Amino acid sequence: MEPSKVKKWASRKRPHVEHMLDRSEMSLPIPDEIEKLFNKRFTFQKLADQPWCLAEVGKVSTKESERLQALKESLNDVKNQLSDKELEKWHEHTAFTNRAGKVIPVVRSTMNAELCTQAWCKFHEILCTFPLLPFEALQDGELNSVHLCEAPGAFIASLNHYLKSHRIPCDWNWIANTLNPYHEGNDTGMMIMDDRLIAATLPWWYFGPDNTGDIMAHDCLQGLKELTQNVTVHLVTADGSFDCQDNPGEQEALVSPLHYCETIAALMLLGPKGSFVLKMFTLFERCSVCLLYLLNCCFREVSVFKPGTSKSGNSEVYVVCLEYKGKDAVGRYLDQLGMSFGPDVVQKSDLVRTAVPESFLKQLEECCFFFHKCQTDTIRENLRLFGKMGTEEVKAMEEKRDCAADFYLRQFQLRRLAREDWLVKRSQAGWSLAGRLSAHKKKKLHSGSYNDRMDLAGLAWQERMRKSPLGPEVDQHCTATREANCTLRDSQGGTDCQSWYILEGRRLSRLVSSPFCDVELQRIMEEAVLGCGAARGTVALPCDSCSVYSEELVLSELAALMAEQRPGRFCDHRSQPVDCLVMMRLQQFPTMKLINGFQLRYWKATSLLPTRCTVLHDGELSYQQYLLDAVLHAIEDCRDGGALILPILSSFTRFTAGLLFVLQHCFRALDFVCPTSSDALGTLAVLLCAGFRRPPADVTAFLARLSERVRQLQDCEPDRPLQVLQFVPMELLLRGNLPRFLDVLNTAILKQRLHLLTQSTT
Repeated sequence: MEPSKVKKWASRKRPHVEHMLDRSEMSLPIPDEIEKLFNKRFTFQKLADQPWCLAEVGKVSTKESERLQALKESLNDVKNQLSDKELEKWHEHTAFTNRAGKVIPVVRSTMNAELCTQAWCKFHEILCTFPLLPFEALQDGELNSVHLCEAPGAFIASLNHYLKSHRIPCDWNWIANTLNPYHEGNDTGMMIMDDRLIAATLPWWYFGPDNTGDIMAHDCLQGLKELTQNVTVHLVTADGSFDCQDNPGEQEALVSPLHYCETIAALMLLGPKGSFVLKMFTLFERCSVCLLYLLNCCFREVSVFKPGTSKSGNSEVYVVCLEYKGKDAVGRYLDQLGMSFGPDVVQKSDLVRTAVPESFLKQLEECCFFFHKCQTDTIRENLRLFGKMGTEEVKAMEEKRDCAADFYLRQFQLRRLAREDWLVKRSQAGWSLAGRLSAHKKKKLHSGSYNDRMDLAGLAWQERMRKSPLGPEVDQHCTATREANCTLRDSQGGTDCQSWYILEGRRLSRLVSSPFCDVELQRIMEEAVLGCGAARGTVALPCDSCSVYSEELVLSELAALMAEQRPGRFCDHRSQPVDCLVMMRLQQFPTMKLINGFQLRYWKATSLLPTRCTVLHDGELSYQQYLLDAVLHAIEDCRDGGALILPILSSFTRFTAGLLFVLQHCFRALDFVCPTSSDALGTLAVLLCAGFRRPPADVTAFLARLSERVRQLQDCEPDRPLQVLQFVPMELLLRGNLPRFLDVLNTAILKQRLHLLTQSTT
């Protein structure tokens, strides 16, 4: 295509807001209020006679802008009026008063948008409001983008929809980074657990050498630089944030180190004339002032933009930076920023203390005043209408919401996309965590008013748990009854280990999340273990009202499981006893070897079994070594058609889940019983495995190599301790019924453990 035609085509495909509005095509009249909703934008004006450039390192200023600090105090005063509002009711109210509240469902249903979320709609606005895709990239027919802090992937899905629906002829390559939702050491308050797109596109996601996905880790940045060193990156987006609901007044300062790391990464990754989109919040603090000034020095045009589909009452804005001047524009600052890169970048970097021109500061104050007024006006309106909306006001609000949805579709020229053009072309039902885990995953972590949450924070963990939605469930006494409908039946496919690989990463210091368990249960469990002195070996008292599985009951449940696999044969008194391997001599198991139709054989562990639960649970290296040796011995020593009894501490980690994946493919059925002990910090569950089928020899060989590697890592250098985090690909672990089985198993163990700890401290 000739350059002149490309330029004409590109301008047509990337329309600006001011050129797109055609009232004659609107099905509803557009009030000024709706037009203003989608036009919250401030663009910095650079003066030719007063160019902005980075000062020499050493010219510092620690002076805060009094006007910006006054705006911060004013905004917090307005926000403080929300402190006594019950969170769920307030969210329900503001969701209704949100003029753009109908945009998402309308876009999802009419445009067949993939992963259509609020982030999807916000990014589509940005794409259609700014010339974000460099002309040179479109001219060359190649677009390379990097998406930081991207979970769940809505920016990527939105960009794909834009490119495909507008038939933009370019070869698009993307790579994304985010906190790994599968890493057991990542705090759930810092990340998004939604993996709908991640699970189906894992090869395109980079989690760094330590597998955490932490963009504030220098090794992660270095890895991204190496991955992109042979291509020109045209676009970087950074949508990072974390939960600040317990300290909303300091959101800007709390998130600023992340913003700096995202910006430094963008400046190092982008090619000349590239674009950068950075989510920020209020811009009152000195760290934000200096960051905005840095961006204005490095890009030809910088705008602060509040998409209409971003809730008007929050502080979220997007800084849109066009035409990167290249690394030379940053000069020595880039090296200095690189050296201070990390969680302490705001404290270490001289940039945060650099002097900024008065001409820039004046424009930034004007920008902040504009967005401050927009936000406070919305909050005050919501306060005025809270619980007081009459019929006419409700009707008028519905009309505005309909009008905003209609305006969005036409203003931003949305087009329907065929399913075959999605990133995930076929349904991945059963692959992602979002659709697999049980209903209690959906419980809100935040409820009640801000004042209520602060009061709860001052209570002991037992009281907080009792007042939480989990309280009644944990208080229930356990009966020796097997969980219904959770048996893992014959797996689909064989035990082909060709796709398996040993994934190593930073050794776990605490286990705070799991793809296979409710995160709130885990959070309370961590507090309970620490609070009860588990690390010091404190023994919790048993609960006399709970039933514990005896040896007869365990074998009875195993017999029932075997009978389901061998109808009419197992209970026949003339049949031969079934070989049953018991992987340790439990205290309650008898020394006799023939009982209830089973020929019992005991395995004496070659590695030491940890006897107490710690904050690492099954992430403890010594426990993983023990369990791996037990599984390896079982598949070598079990007899065809036989059974296995294997005590299990928990299955929170991908490593343990991988071992259960192996067992699932070696036995016709898996189930568990809980509790098998009254020791709150001991092993509370036993796996029951029925109908052994010997796996191929390469599976045994792989597990032997894995065992050797785990042993080696236990003795690795103390300055860089590593751990095997995973060996079965996550795509396989998320298939079928295994995730639900693990969730039910872990939930039963955690609830009983919490119940026993609560009883002993009452």
